[in-house]
Amino acid sequence: MFFEEFYIVFPEGDIQEVPGRLPFNTLVDMNGHVLDLPLPSPRMIVFRVTRIKTNENKGSRETFHYLELMSAEELLPYTKNIHTRVE
Repeated sequence: MFFEEFYIVFPEGDIQEVPGRLPFNTLVDMNGHVLDLPLPSPRMIVFRVTRIKTNENKGSRETFHYLELMSAEELLPYTKNIHTRVE
């Protein structure tokens, strides 16, 4: 039997299990779910997958997706209205 486990690693170092592999540079929410684009607003908590590390052991594989918190300014190009002002 072979086990595959997938995790997200938050910038502070906290780790949370997620149901599957996330593509590199994907925008995700706090639960590791891929966000649909365009985003409704730049005022959201959004992370980007910036690094993926895989540990292979006998009978198992662990994949860690390292996240980076994005600022409201970084999210502007991903929103419906790119002319929204962020204060």
